Amino acid sequence: MASNTTQRVPLRERRPSVGAPLVDIQGGVAPAGVSRPKHKRTLTGFGPGEIKNVEASIPEPQRKAWLAHQTSGFKDKDGFETEVVRHVETTLARSMYNCDEQAAYSACSLAFRDRLILEWNRTQQRQTFADSKRVYYLSLEFLMGRALDNAMLNIGQKDVAKAGLAELGFRIEDVIEQEHDAALGNGGLGRLAACFLDSLASLNYSAWGYGLRYRYGIFKQEIIDGYQVEVPDYWLDFNPWEFPRHDVTVDIQFYGHVTKRTDDNGKTIATWEGGEIVKAVAYDVPIPGYATPSTNNLRLWSSKAASGEFDFQKFNSGDYENSVADQQRAETISAVLYPNDNLDRGKELRLKQQYFWVAASLYDIVRRFKKSRRAWKEFPDQVAIQLNDTHPTLAVVELQRILVDLEGLDWEEAWNIVTNTFGYTNHTVLPEALEKWSVPLFQHLLPRHLQLIYDINLFFLQSVERKFPKDREMLARVSIIEESQPKMVRMAHLAIVGSHKVNGVAELHSDLIKTTIFKDFVEVFGPDKFTNVTNGITPRRWLHQANPRLSELISSKTGSQNFLKDLTELAKIEHYKDDKAFRKEWAEIKYANKVRLAKHIKKTTGVDVNPSALFDVQVKRIHEYKRQQMNIFGVIHRYLTLKSLSPEERKKFQPRVSIFGGKAAPGYWMAKQIIHLINAVGAVVNNDKDIGDLLKVIFLEDYNVSKAEMIIPASDLSEHISTAGTEASGTSNMKFVLNGGLIIGTCDGANIEITREIGEQNIFLFGNLAEDVEDIRHNHTYGSYTVDPDLVKVFEAIEKGTFGEPNDFMGMISAVRDHGDFYLVSDDFHSYIETQELVDKAYRDQEGWVTKSIESVARMGFFSSDRCINEYAEGIWNIEPLAVKDQ
Repeated sequence: MASNTTQRVPLRERRPSVGAPLVDIQGGVAPAGVSRPKHKRTLTGFGPGEIKNVEASIPEPQRKAWLAHQTSGFKDKDGFETEVVRHVETTLARSMYNCDEQAAYSACSLAFRDRLILEWNRTQQRQTFADSKRVYYLSLEFLMGRALDNAMLNIGQKDVAKAGLAELGFRIEDVIEQEHDAALGNGGLGRLAACFLDSLASLNYSAWGYGLRYRYGIFKQEIIDGYQVEVPDYWLDFNPWEFPRHDVTVDIQFYGHVTKRTDDNGKTIATWEGGEIVKAVAYDVPIPGYATPSTNNLRLWSSKAASGEFDFQKFNSGDYENSVADQQRAETISAVLYPNDNLDRGKELRLKQQYFWVAASLYDIVRRFKKSRRAWKEFPDQVAIQLNDTHPTLAVVELQRILVDLEGLDWEEAWNIVTNTFGYTNHTVLPEALEKWSVPLFQHLLPRHLQLIYDINLFFLQSVERKFPKDREMLARVSIIEESQPKMVRMAHLAIVGSHKVNGVAELHSDLIKTTIFKDFVEVFGPDKFTNVTNGITPRRWLHQANPRLSELISSKTGSQNFLKDLTELAKIEHYKDDKAFRKEWAEIKYANKVRLAKHIKKTTGVDVNPSALFDVQVKRIHEYKRQQMNIFGVIHRYLTLKSLSPEERKKFQPRVSIFGGKAAPGYWMAKQIIHLINAVGAVVNNDKDIGDLLKVIFLEDYNVSKAEMIIPASDLSEHISTAGTEASGTSNMKFVLNGGLIIGTCDGANIEITREIGEQNIFLFGNLAEDVEDIRHNHTYGSYTVDPDLVKVFEAIEKGTFGEPNDFMGMISAVRDHGDFYLVSDDFHSYIETQELVDKAYRDQEGWVTKSIESVARMGFFSSDRCINEYAEGIWNIEPLAVKDQ
């Protein structure tokens, strides 16, 4: 063997260690000669020059034959039916005798997918030829919802599909119902990202989304005996909307150690060695624009073991369990969104997940840029990367690592490129929601990144010190490293320091971040670095798809469906607010949507609800700051009031259906207790014969986008009642108003701008203002504090056992009564109850209510995600739409 030592070591696949080495262990854990990261170059990844060269090299007869047989996709009903039958009989290996609704959905989806792919390929080629600046939107969540209905509408072929499916013996509604929601998100953050992808494609911007392909989603929520139970969401059992790119793989490194050496020029070279390698595999999802051939790309990464799925040596030696251990450990990275981080292993998995995703995405982005053979200084002219919250902040450090360690740029030159590339969107003013990771965890998992974070922090703090000499407290406040036990890395600080623009998502929120959590950074960088882009929603999904009859009525009065591309055209319908026929149809559409929801409630919960009652809805992530606990306390107050009245007096009461929905994080005990109380109250109220239809309490399990599309059009009133100053923006408030529902809410987030647009007479506001919250909290702790008398009665009813075992709900009561009432439930309760009485009074005047509804929808033009994207494009990304010829 000695004679072979001088030979070149052949390139081999890296085999990871079976466990993470301790931090102080030195030496490699894999053979020499392994490249990292690895990307197999394929014909999917040409630059503009290369495409022209390849095209020129194809002989004319081949090109002719290819063009003669190019696929065109269906164009009419007959073509659609041909495609569906072909997919049923060939792809699915079925026939007309055993084609059920699931098979019809599969075949229909594949027919539409085939059409999308053609536009998708053309769009990518068009964007590559144009060689203009691209936006990369990094979001840990993309709450896409169902894809088939969206594809039908955006391509403009839903009527064709409806007629074709009917001829084949299927109702289009039943076929659409077969689709599982893509389980790639949880709340508003993910739905905003999905709306943004829709708008980027619809407005013809060159853009890609990057996320993770969660095998089991966040979880599927089941309600058992009133409790939330989390089960896996097997949404990927059949997913025709994704394309595995097994040739697009990146090796991602974890653990290991860093060695430093000095080169011949005296420059320090850092090398990250050893550790564990996990393979990232790309899956692409086409994102169709509305009424345009533009079809952008969402690339999702899935984790695989670099050593392969199966270890034959271990299996053959009888170690059957460990023969698949590498694969199981690797796959946990992309298994679940937001793994429970109450445990240290959960924290490590979350950080691992975040680095895996941004490292794979950045490798892809950098690879694409390098093919243009431009100078590195042009990187920010070609690439804009938007960080959707703090989750992707490691991308800042990873790009610096790539430029300094792998590409050999000088530190300051690299940092200048980094800071001109990134923009950061902040989504919270709650300090506890700003991510922090412990320094020991970083040292263990990402040792080179920790070194770079310290370098970035030193560079930044030196600049701060030059500007504010001797202000040590300022240095401590803005430092990326928090000097606690253990020391922590503040990801929001890193995102601000590493970005050229920081934006909030509503006017109040953007003002608050500048005056509270990021106040010092405004002094350091100046106010111009901070801006506001108020959130918006896509009217294609949230009006046209969710409420087709209302969309049709609006288009009959605006003269076209142009309002779906320019939402300000909704203003035209205000001219018809006194038109009797228009008002009648408006009210009938709302009632029909309520009947549909009532049927769903009966089917899923067994409870009968009256569609003529006021439907009062709060559906969103369960969290104390969103105050579902105040809503259910209000429902209990209403129930106690009804019980105290005589049967004659009850007849004067406005009937209500209080509808809740939303998931609690698996480790969030208080949020789970809120869900339990809602269900416990429902179990009592819904079976109280004295109350009957006057009050019903419903919790709809497993709230998601497709359920939202049914619930939102049916709401009369929606609750957006967060403690003032805690909700960054909210977008469900916009969806409810766009569908003709009114709002009860606090002066928080986008509620303020909605009020300004639709008028104070069309919204029910209550509660303390954001500027008073801190003083009230201070008074709770250091002054006198008494619980609201009406709320005391609610607590007494719970403690008496009216709704089951009182100890099950004592955490919620104690938070208000004994622990400072941080979310001001008691302080706002009286105002909330009074405002609910105003709602009852207004709803009894149905004519007035319909007027409010029409005026509200007509004035919602500002809240389109198209407007948001244009603001980002102009103020943050500096990009232009790509000219597209209709094909």
